[in-house]
Amino acid sequence: MKIRYIWLLLVLLAAIAATGGCARAARDTTGFSITDTATVNAPFSDAWQMAKAILREKDYDLYTRDKRGVFVAFSSQHHNLLRLNRTKFTVSLHPISDSATEVTVESVLQVYGTTLLTYPGWHDRKTTRHEDALDLLKAIQAKVGEAPATPDKS
Repeated sequence: MKIRYIWLLLVLLAAIAATGGCARAARDTTGFSITDTATVNAPFSDAWQMAKAILREKDYDLYTRDKRGVFVAFSSQHHNLLRLNRTKFTVSLHPISDSATEVTVESVLQVYGTTLLTYPGWHDRKTTRHEDALDLLKAIQAKVGEAPATPDKS
């Protein structure tokens, strides 16, 4: 009887060792985001200030403000089917010329949760809506004084 338990224990240990233990590779999040792009007729520094002002007006939590042209902002948290959700926006600005700037908004849905092997935290999920990102682009264009053009969807 004792030999069976020892044999079973050895088989379980071999299975754990073969699968790499409890750790696993990070989840592949390729294709989880939706990217929208628009061009505004404003110099880079003005477009940067306008993007910052719009993110503040929309009451997003600004996590990163990089003067090289990147903002990371989060929408307010809300419950959806007993899960806490938010949207992460990465706003990138790239100068095209002295008087034009390309604005790109990448949006990713995030859910708050945990598993038995992780600490509680925000996890990326596949995004299906991007209306808020389009609203951001339209608001930036409106602040420049342009009629909102239809942003490019990637």
